[in-house]
Amino acid sequence: MNKDKYRPLYHFTPRSHWMNDPNGMVYFNGEYHLFYQYHPFGMTWGPMHWGHAVSHDMVHWQHLLIALAPDEHGQIFSGSAVVDWNDTSGFFGGKPGLVAIFTHHDEYPGTERQRERQSLAYSSDNGRTWIKYSGNPVLEDPRYSDYRDPKVFWHEASGRWIMILATGQTVCIYTSPNLMEWTFASEFGEGHGSHDGVWECPDLFELVAPGNPQRTKWVLLVSIGDAVGIPEGSRTQYFVGHFDGKLFVNERDPEAVYWLDHGRDNYAGVSFSDIPAGDGRRIYLGWMSNWKYAKVTPTEGWRGAMTIPRELSLRAVDGEIRLIQRPIAELSKLAEETLLLKGLTIEGNMRLMQIKGDSYLVDAEFVLGSATSFGFRVRVAEEGNRATIVGYDSRSGELYVDRASSGEVLFHELFPGKHGVALVPRDNRLRLQLWVDRSSVEVFSGGGECVITDLIFPDPQDDGLEIFAHEGNVELLSLKVTRLNSI
Repeated sequence: MNKDKYRPLYHFTPRSHWMNDPNGMVYFNGEYHLFYQYHPFGMTWGPMHWGHAVSHDMVHWQHLLIALAPDEHGQIFSGSAVVDWNDTSGFFGGKPGLVAIFTHHDEYPGTERQRERQSLAYSSDNGRTWIKYSGNPVLEDPRYSDYRDPKVFWHEASGRWIMILATGQTVCIYTSPNLMEWTFASEFGEGHGSHDGVWECPDLFELVAPGNPQRTKWVLLVSIGDAVGIPEGSRTQYFVGHFDGKLFVNERDPEAVYWLDHGRDNYAGVSFSDIPAGDGRRIYLGWMSNWKYAKVTPTEGWRGAMTIPRELSLRAVDGEIRLIQRPIAELSKLAEETLLLKGLTIEGNMRLMQIKGDSYLVDAEFVLGSATSFGFRVRVAEEGNRATIVGYDSRSGELYVDRASSGEVLFHELFPGKHGVALVPRDNRLRLQLWVDRSSVEVFSGGGECVITDLIFPDPQDDGLEIFAHEGNVELLSLKVTRLNSI
């Protein structure tokens, strides 16, 4: 049996063993750095290290040695990395260098109560080797047992470093002149958004406001940990508001919940730091799994993958500001041969015999007709009894992914199912973009307004692609299917 039958062709995975949250994502000296929660000795979560990889394009990655390993202060939990351009820390002799800010995790001596504190490490050689700061930890507060996942950035207006930190059911904001001495500024979260699980992996960043390039809004990402009785498991919400260097203010209804992704497998994502101003993009990457079943997914020798990188922006949708996600342009480097179709009326199921494979991009535009539902069946078995369905229900107005018959699904009771999001077609048209890989499908629609990310585990021989329209017909204005090469 092929032990790598589920290893993606164009998504980042560890060479071997367990991986979860992306950490320390930063751009420096022509390289994108991706660190990640890593257990190098097992296939399930264990003593956490920081794995490390670098890339020149966020698509093709080079694995490097483990960056940070557990020490006398505990395991190395999630965190971030920044370029200390002005050597505010004093680590670099007046030159710029990389500083990692992460959570040390252990237990209070003589107890079983977890203890989480924030610490530093620094690198003067483009991240190849790291020195842990002798004064670690640099921030602790015994009032919180959940006190982790620092995201740090330089706030130009106040001339301070800002840290946003997950603190149980809230996030706390701290400021510092030098990354070592931190002052509490504010706390956000009580009465806002979803509290279905513990708050984790926050990120706070600025984006151009819709319709006014001279103004900005601040976006706060907060991941929600798995909790008993919540079938969706772990997922990520976002808030839109403003930030003055100390206080984040949510501009929406406090009780409203806005999800970043409406699938089951996009968690703990954060954005890259220090992307050059000339580029100007805010690039996001998430862990493509869910704590409900992450430890039992049917891969062999490795476990865990990242989403494709996505560019984030804001758009006004029906009077509300929404976070928009679009796959980064660099992914076009993977394109191979392409199939083009135009002007077809679809009724029933239509197998595209010209396309067989396990990694491709589908870009289609439909005009709604009489069909009650329509879309695609991807990774279809020869006999047609297994497939992942990506469709639109015209009656309920829902875009959905149904993976109930996608392949291996019985490893966890909550893995099979149908996941959807409300979507209103514009001008009676619907565009779907499907990024299909060996063990995942990522769906973008509404110009990036609606996103669904789901793992799937089909048989390698299930390589068919079908278009369908049920109980009526739909017009396929255009279809482009592009094979994608391995990274």
